[in-house]
Amino acid sequence: MSETSQNITSGFKLLLLAIFVGSLAVVLGYTIAKGGVPTAAVFLVIPFAIAMAALCIAKPKQGLFIYLHLSFFVNGLMRFLPESIPYGLMIDAVLALTLIGTFFTAKRSDIKKLNNPMVWLVVIWAGYTFLQVANPEARSREAWFFAVRGVSLYWLLSVPVMFIWLRERKDLETFIKIWIGWSLAAALVGFKQQYIGLWAGEQKWLADGAFSTHVLMGHLRSFSFHSDAGQFGAAMAHVSLFCGIIAMGAKSIFKKIGWFILAFVFFWGFAVAGSRGPLFVIAGGAFMYLFMIKNFRLLAAGIIVGISAFVFLKYTTIAQGNYQVQRLRSALDPNDASLQVRLDNQEKLRAYLKSRPFGGGIGSGANWGKRFSPGTFLAEVALDSWYVKIWVESGIVGLLLHIAQILLIMYFGFRKVFFLKDPRLRSQCMGLLCGFFGIALASYGNQIFGQSPTGTILYFSMVFFYLCDKWDTPTDEAENVEPKKEKVLLW
Repeated sequence: MSETSQNITSGFKLLLLAIFVGSLAVVLGYTIAKGGVPTAAVFLVIPFAIAMAALCIAKPKQGLFIYLHLSFFVNGLMRFLPESIPYGLMIDAVLALTLIGTFFTAKRSDIKKLNNPMVWLVVIWAGYTFLQVANPEARSREAWFFAVRGVSLYWLLSVPVMFIWLRERKDLETFIKIWIGWSLAAALVGFKQQYIGLWAGEQKWLADGAFSTHVLMGHLRSFSFHSDAGQFGAAMAHVSLFCGIIAMGAKSIFKKIGWFILAFVFFWGFAVAGSRGPLFVIAGGAFMYLFMIKNFRLLAAGIIVGISAFVFLKYTTIAQGNYQVQRLRSALDPNDASLQVRLDNQEKLRAYLKSRPFGGGIGSGANWGKRFSPGTFLAEVALDSWYVKIWVESGIVGLLLHIAQILLIMYFGFRKVFFLKDPRLRSQCMGLLCGFFGIALASYGNQIFGQSPTGTILYFSMVFFYLCDKWDTPTDEAENVEPKKEKVLLW
């Protein structure tokens, strides 16, 4: 082809490109002008979403970390973006794409890794909850679809994939960095809400109905960018416990001080949330930690500290003028009005469920019940506890199965973590295991087990504290050995 012909061809291609770009600009401009800012936001997000989808399929491990990132802030998006968009389904999409990517890229040897007790426990529980779609007591199949996601679907979609891809110690390190980073951001936003003020979207969210539960006696319960103050408080207590355990095991005095500072920052994040139930995340997890370290002198000291804290809150009025102390103190008051309402509700539910061993159907209670089957008995009774929710929606059969599942997860994790020799790894995995126990304990008072980001942290945790013995290094120098650094994308 002659040089003149090549120039004509190149010019023609440039002309076509210019026409395409110009036409696209006109179409986008007209569409945005008609649809406004929300439409513009959609067009800006589309390329990013396509890139994320491609990444989840091509590199499923990165898809898992995208899921982790999303879990922290997806519930808060509705306060700043159009409320009509179902942001929670973003997590479903990421997990589904990651599963598809795993299907096409995993080797047969990878699939064999799924034959372990943790995966089977998740599969059995998910199987039972899927059968609930046929529960004759259920009022709405659509409610089941939305509610089962937090109860078991996310668990089922994520844990098996994690066992395939998160097989190296550096994955644990990456997970911890993401967890601490987002938790610190959440704490800072919570402090901003408490001591500086609220953004317009947050004020609107309170005005739309959350005011009654988030402003008590004139005091704001900080909620950060989480779904509510209860979930924010639980997340802060969880990460505070983890940082405290890491600090206790650190050899370097500087690392010890740094981790204790983080633990205090997160503890104060828990305090400004004004949540009482998450106190048991720290209390339960701390006592389990003291038992696991086999230092009975420290265990005795911990028991004394625990008893002292109990006496301080239960039998004194010291610092009663502090709102956070008031809230913690009310958690130990058997005559607390909130507690009495819960006990009365449980009596009503016990009578209702006496002839329903499989419950009223997943999604039949609380918010999903009010949305899809308003006016029904279960929709009008508050389900403040995670275990009460499981009991009501899946029956005594489901409750016993779920409790057995949690206890067995703890058992298998304990067997792995208790005998670790590497001090750094042992501290990290004890933090994860004790956090799992603390959340499971505190879930008796609040629905925190299956909520984001806490549920996501638990799913990652159970995989890591089951695999940890494969990374054990029985040397005293292991504390000072940093894992090999690898270039990881944003996550």
